[in-house]
Amino acid sequence: MDARPTTDRIAGKVVIVGGGTAGWMAAAALARFLPAATRITLIESDAIGTVGVGEATIPGIRLFNQMLGLDEAEFLRATNGSFKLGIRFEGWSGEGSGYLHAFGSIGRGLGLVPFHHYWLRGGGAANPASLWGHMASAQAAMASRFAPDPGRPDLPSGLAWAYHFDASLYAALLRRHAEAAGVVRVEGRIASVARDAGGRIDHVVLEGGETHAGELFIDCTGFRALLIGETLAEPFDDWSDLLPCDRALAVAGERAAPLPPYTRAIAHGAGWRWRIPLQHRTGNGLVYDSRYLSEDEAADRLLSALNGEATGEPRLLRFTTGRRARTWVGNCVALGLAAGFLEPLESTSIHLIQSGIARLLDYWPGQTLQPVEIDAYNRETEAEWRAIRDFLILHYHANARPEPFWTERRAVPVPDSLAARIALFRSHGRFRREGDELFAEPAWVQVMIGQGIVPAGHHALADGLSADELDDFLSLTRRHAAQVAGRLPTHDAFLAAHCAAPVQKAFA
Repeated sequence: MDARPTTDRIAGKVVIVGGGTAGWMAAAALARFLPAATRITLIESDAIGTVGVGEATIPGIRLFNQMLGLDEAEFLRATNGSFKLGIRFEGWSGEGSGYLHAFGSIGRGLGLVPFHHYWLRGGGAANPASLWGHMASAQAAMASRFAPDPGRPDLPSGLAWAYHFDASLYAALLRRHAEAAGVVRVEGRIASVARDAGGRIDHVVLEGGETHAGELFIDCTGFRALLIGETLAEPFDDWSDLLPCDRALAVAGERAAPLPPYTRAIAHGAGWRWRIPLQHRTGNGLVYDSRYLSEDEAADRLLSALNGEATGEPRLLRFTTGRRARTWVGNCVALGLAAGFLEPLESTSIHLIQSGIARLLDYWPGQTLQPVEIDAYNRETEAEWRAIRDFLILHYHANARPEPFWTERRAVPVPDSLAARIALFRSHGRFRREGDELFAEPAWVQVMIGQGIVPAGHHALADGLSADELDDFLSLTRRHAAQVAGRLPTHDAFLAAHCAAPVQKAFA
């Protein structure tokens, strides 16, 4: 029996229900930043599996790892990880088409004007693929090169990177880190959840009768959403009319060679499939709309597209795109799949866990729970999710494929927020970032251009350069990108020299 602590602080005793990536990210971060007197307990059961498809990330994960004090090379060795410079989208404008959403900067802006306006003025609209010639990350990715090259202070390289890794191994690494910092893990399954007279969660009861009370509960129970959904009945905001894919099949395959430093997102007739290169295997998956494709057809499509033999059987995941209307209700905060689901098209799953944790720390409660702060947390969380949702919808809406699934996606009206953004960019290439939304201008510009939304004009201030000055400027940025990429070792060579995973983990 775990008696309720006598402390007056509302969050003196934190109970995390559920492990996996979300639970152990939360445990490790809270143990790092909360006062040492805060008691953190994580309850999970080895009998409950994890989804484990979130193996590709975006650059913010580097900040999270640095915050915990994780050495990059040690982290990659422990998780069989590799580096990621972006995502290559293939077939979204028809078979044979492709573009890269690369991390980092595009060229260099001048004054108030972003680089892509100069590129447009120089004839970029007539040759959209030339945009990526001005990106060091894109050039390095397509040449399968990588090293963490920051460049000079006066001339930064423009590189930015994230990782591919085995999510289960990452959770295990974080568990070791969190337990060393004082987090107590409890093995067991939750039998019931008890609420107090005010409707807040009071304690959870394990199947063996053991009780765990707390002041703040964090729901990391995955799609089940045991606390936020089953117990507190927080409504689910269903976005499947805008993002209708509702199934995914995942399977491990043989290691790719050479190891590309990018994720692949390859469109097919009823959705898309991913390919994520790790040191010991390739993560493969196929996302689809079950109205247009059966499970057997999906499995055949996935297995026939592998780069080698499968190392297991495809695993089916069923999901509904959307989110809880509020992810902080009373004394319960939901993270990960308990908070909602957006398909991993732009590798945002782990980022949303990370940002939820950071926001929780920003609004960490003191003596009492403050409704105004909980409302702010929920308002900011909703804005972030909706902005990412719109970014994903853009990929589907601006397609040029002939199949019924894709023609339907073009015909369905997009949210007003996205329609306004597309119209603004289509006119003169302008983009406005709203608040702290995740994806900045380089991301939106690449996806817009990559999927055929080419501006009719450019910013008037880009006309300030003479024709010769413009040619020199564009030539300079192309040479810079090529030079940065050219001086990097191959991705395979860098991994082998600095962060090779143990050989015995191959095909684990």
